[in-house]
Amino acid sequence: MQLNVLTLPGDGIGVEVTREAVRVLETVCRKFQHTVKLTEGLLGGIAIHKTGQAMPPETAALALDADATLMGAVGLPEFDEAPPERRPEKGLLGIRKILGVYANLRPVRAYKALIDSSPLKNHLVEGADLIIVRELNGGIYYGAPRGISGEGDQERGVNTMTYTRAEIARVCRMAFNLARQRRKKLTSVDKSNVLETSQLWRRVAVEVAAEFPDVTLEHILVDNCAMQLVLNPKRFDVLVMENMFGDILSDEGAVLAGSIGMLPSASIGERKPNGAWVGLYEPVHGSAPDIAGQNKANPLGAIGSVAAMFEYSFGLTAEAAAVNHAIESVLNAGKVTADLKPAGAPLTTRQVGEAVCAAL
Repeated sequence: MQLNVLTLPGDGIGVEVTREAVRVLETVCRKFQHTVKLTEGLLGGIAIHKTGQAMPPETAALALDADATLMGAVGLPEFDEAPPERRPEKGLLGIRKILGVYANLRPVRAYKALIDSSPLKNHLVEGADLIIVRELNGGIYYGAPRGISGEGDQERGVNTMTYTRAEIARVCRMAFNLARQRRKKLTSVDKSNVLETSQLWRRVAVEVAAEFPDVTLEHILVDNCAMQLVLNPKRFDVLVMENMFGDILSDEGAVLAGSIGMLPSASIGERKPNGAWVGLYEPVHGSAPDIAGQNKANPLGAIGSVAAMFEYSFGLTAEAAAVNHAIESVLNAGKVTADLKPAGAPLTTRQVGEAVCAAL
């Protein structure tokens, strides 16, 4: 195959982990005799520095032209006090909107080699293997009205959580399809005891469930779900939830994996004419400016995102499996960065990337 991939390294450690993810991507393509065309664009803080915009029009055009987009991370401390429209994260929300990706798939797996890296007791973590499906294109991050107005004691901040039936139904169908391929259990997360959006969410989830009689649907309130993820994570298979709940709970999943640096993600949109999913792939972690440029960031989340790219955007399941197997081999050999608490000296970002390529 000819793979046309856009890379957006972004800010901080995004540059370092993306470099290793690309190294793995190229290694897999050589191994399986694919050709890959790589294009690099600007997004986030570096884009603001160079163009004045978090997502310049050139980046949007490149993303729409690519078969798939591989991202690093965005965000820099210097923008922490900037208004929302001037923050690097504006570019991240923007590219998700441009590509129309509406379902963020975040697999969380407790590798046997990393059981001791989790702060949870081993018997709770061992065997945990779940996917969090986060709705990505609606909810409180995009709703209007929003903003800050007034002054003094009357100064007020407003954000609006809003969902349509269609937005809920399409992400639930994505989650049901995933569950059908796994252990046939879907957990829908909401706050229906308080929020009208969640009451609609629960009703639509039940209606969509009728299309998937082979999948068991359960409902759970978001606060209880947060507790169960650390008390009994093995009870879950696939979870589906709205945007903000997914943002929070998927980061909690890092406790199971041993480090947030382990978590890949795939943001999926509609199918293209060739049958491939529109896809945006990125590790879950942030830009970690405190360790940027030190060659110590964990690249396995970014490398795992390459595996997801092979599977969802290109339908290359053998290639995806090869990457995931190589990651597991590297973990079993203890060839990891400091965040995973290796028994010996920690490896650098580059060394971990090279170890995955060698395993391939």
